[in-house]
Amino acid sequence: MPLDKIEERPEDGKIAPPNRQPKINKVTVGDIHLSLAAGMRDFCARPVMSAFFGFFYAAFGVLFVWCLFGLGKVWMIVPAAVGFPLVAPFAAAGLYEMSRRIHQGSSFGWRDIFSVIVRQRKREMGWMAFVTLFIFWVWVYQIRLWLAILLQGSSFSDLEGFLRIVFFTPQGWMFLAIGTLVGAALTAVLFSVTVVAMPMLLDREIDFVTAMITSIRTVAASPLVMLSWAAIGSVVLIVSLLPAFLGLIVTLPVLGHTTWHLYLRAVAAPDP
Repeated sequence: MPLDKIEERPEDGKIAPPNRQPKINKVTVGDIHLSLAAGMRDFCARPVMSAFFGFFYAAFGVLFVWCLFGLGKVWMIVPAAVGFPLVAPFAAAGLYEMSRRIHQGSSFGWRDIFSVIVRQRKREMGWMAFVTLFIFWVWVYQIRLWLAILLQGSSFSDLEGFLRIVFFTPQGWMFLAIGTLVGAALTAVLFSVTVVAMPMLLDREIDFVTAMITSIRTVAASPLVMLSWAAIGSVVLIVSLLPAFLGLIVTLPVLGHTTWHLYLRAVAAPDP
């Protein structure tokens, strides 16, 4: 077999010496459409494996909500559900690897994908997981802050009472307005630092800081298109939560595969 045909993977735990920043391509609406079409093809190519990652993500969400009920933290259910899509980029790591192999025409099975995911704990992906979870907890705690400031005299003994206060009182409307603005800002920040950083870390031997900078540069090069895509993706994920998180079984895999193909279009391949 010719040497140039051998698939190379970065060695676990080893990062290449710093080099110049990857070249960024300007992203257009057409790139979004083509990436989405490619993502749907990847989902249809391996629907069971793709849906598994969506099911796992949905099951974790249901378990999380059930635990909040059990702990009597009903006021956290809506904020946690709305902020839950923030961790979706990290949850899609297996989907990126699937799309990578489909794009290369490589055969693969369950063990191949899961072995790659397990190896990420020894690489820079772990730091990106920390960044993702940190922003998620910032979201949760800022919700607690605004609850204490705006709704301090209210009782949240059950979910129905919480929703009634939030949606049918002036204080609740203010809480929703501030929460929406802060949530949109946090989503934009997390999207900017992860949109190509996650697939890039899986694909290349690069440190997570360089990957995040590349991701930010990608968004800065095409801000309107990229942030519009972020808004669409966030809305799709939130709507997918409504039927007991079941919509995520399809939407998360499609968005994950799409992100991989968007990364290939946004970041130029490294020089040989």
